[in-house]
Formats: sequence, structure tokens, C-alpha cells
Amino acid sequence: MPSSITLLITGVSTGLLAGGASCAAVQGGLLAGAVTRRDPAQARVPARASSSSAKPSAKKRPGAASPARRAASAASPEPTALHLAPVGAFLAGKLLSHTILGALLGIFGAALQPSPRTQAALLIIAGALMVLFALDLFGVKAVGRLVPRPPASFGRLVRRSTKTASMATPALVGFATVLVPCGVTLSMELVAITSGSPLAGAAVMAGFVLGTAPLFAVLGYLFRRSSRALSGRLGIATGIVVLAVAAWTIGSGLQAGGWASFNTGSTTAAAAAPAPPEGGAGASDGPVRIDASGKQVITLTVTDFYVPTQFTASAGVPTTLVLHGKDSGGCARAFTIPELGVQEIVQRNGDTEVDLGTRKPGTLRFSCAMGMQTGQITFRGDTK
Repeated sequence: MPSSITLLITGVSTGLLAGGASCAAVQGGLLAGAVTRRDPAQARVPARASSSSAKPSAKKRPGAASPARRAASAASPEPTALHLAPVGAFLAGKLLSHTILGALLGIFGAALQPSPRTQAALLIIAGALMVLFALDLFGVKAVGRLVPRPPASFGRLVRRSTKTASMATPALVGFATVLVPCGVTLSMELVAITSGSPLAGAAVMAGFVLGTAPLFAVLGYLFRRSSRALSGRLGIATGIVVLAVAAWTIGSGLQAGGWASFNTGSTTAAAAAPAPPEGGAGASDGPVRIDASGKQVITLTVTDFYVPTQFTASAGVPTTLVLHGKDSGGCARAFTIPELGVQEIVQRNGDTEVDLGTRKPGTLRFSCAMGMQTGQITFRGDTK
């Protein structure tokens, strides 16, 4: 399974690149309601002002403010703080609910224990959802019915609740956004399932909400003034970014499933397997060697990357793959061979052995669980 730190970074980056704008497009009404709720002190000012307006007033100088308005202005907090406080409560509630959901999805994934190719298929489905959502933002009517949407009655109910003055209200509204997911959120939920861990699942969902926070804070401030002016351009810009993230997610899924490889080459030259030496001694200590028993040993060094990423080995020879952890970290630790259903968590510093059996000529691909780090072993009948 991918490390929690890796998934946290994945969630944050996805939230920054696509999640904030896409979720704002879906949850914008709830966010605007939380930000524009009325403050009790402000609500009482018009009443006092209207009662005093019934009395004859003295002639005012041009541009002069009424005493009630000056008093309200002096007593009220700064406008920025007034707008951002509800947004902070909204995001805190959203962070809590999505973190809990991520942990539950991780538990579900651990119980389900999906194979590497099942996890890869979920990544591809996540990318497909992003594509549908992006096309919907572009106004393509044909996909409108395919995009998941919350019931209209739920949205009206939550928006009515934002009219109260309690600071707990925007927090509860933010907590409820877990029931109003956008397309990118659904994609991150699928990633949380593939993590197979409550901690990793919570990390990816919490990271996603944290990534959306900056844009939500800015939009929360602007929604009160110019949300309509922003909505059209925001939708188009969001669609472009979501399409880019979708392409990356689908590509990662294809690599994680071993169905494709988009690596243009390896920074390390492929190693050639030597012929078995006479006398039973190992021929070399290189990445591919034959040990004293005649077994072929392939050593893959795992840091934050795989070194090397391409091997040439002999077919028809019993083969063991040694995963040599060397301060390993990130996604590279979650090693998979999709074709064989192999899933291993590489030791940070140490060796993990994987029996590959006796391979026929062909290519065997390996990758990290997220499809971000990949490589392959080419087995040949004659490596001379």
C-alpha cells in the first residue's frame, strides 16, 4: 500500500490543482450561505435606524454617516475577519468529516484487499469520473445525466440552515459537505479505498481538503460580492485543470495495472545476466547474477525511486527478485507486480525477496501501487 505521507501529498496536490475549484463549483451555494450569514449586531442596526428615521432629522452634510451606522462600524469586527471566520469553521467541519470518511474507506479497502490490478482499475475509474465532471463544467449536455449530483432538497435544507447566526452552523454545513461530493472528491475516495489502510485513507482525504482550503478561503471572501461574475470563468478554468489531472490519474492507473508504460527510457543501463560460472561461484555482484545454486538473482534498489528501472535477464532459469531497501520512502515502498498479483511493502533498510519462478521469454512490469514509479524486466532466451 502507498505510504500515508505519499497519499497526503497526493491529496494536497490534487486539492490545489483541481479540487478547490471543482468543489467550489458544486458546494459554492453552501459556502456562500456560510459566509454571508447575518451577524446579530448588524441585524439590529437597521431596526434602530428605521425607528429613528420616523422622526424628523436635521439636515445632513453630504457624505456624512448616520450615528447608528458609525456606531455599528466601530463595534463590528474587520470585514476580512468577519468573512473568513465562517469560512474557517466551514473548512474545519469539512476536514473532520472527510478525514473520518477516508479512515472508514481505508478500513473497507483493507477488508476488501483488492489486487494490484483492481486498485489500478479503481484509479482509472477515478480518472474517468474526473473527465465526466470536466465535460459537465464545459457545458456538454450529453454527460449531464452521468455526473453524480446531490438531491436538490438536501441543498435547500442546508442553505436554509445557514441563515442562523451561530458560528457552529458553518461548521455543521462544512461537515455535511461529505454528502455533497464533487467529481474530484469521488476520485479521492476511490484512492482512499485502494490505500488499504485507515491511516493512509484518512491522510489522502485530509490532504485533499487542506489542498482546497486556500481557494475556498479566497472564494469565500469573494462570493459575497462577485460570485456570479466568477462562476463562468471558474468553470472553464476548473474543467481544463480537472482534465489534466484526469489524464495523469488514468495514466497512473494504466501503469499500476501493468497494461502500459510511458517511461521513455531508463537513466541506468539495463543489466545483462551472465552465464552460470564454472565451479559454482557467483559471476558478479551486479543487478542480475547467477548464485552458487544456479538460481538467477535480480537486485532492485529501492530509495524514493527504483534503480535501475530496466533489466535484461535469462528466461528458463529459476529467478528471485531482491528488493533492496536503501532509506526507501514514498510510493516506491509499495511495490507491486500486477501480472503476478505481488504486493510488498519494502523494508526501509533491508532486503525483501520475491520468488518469480521460472519465467518464459517476455516482459514483466513492476510499479509502485500508485503507478508513479515503474520499471520492467525483460526475460530473453539468449542474453549473450
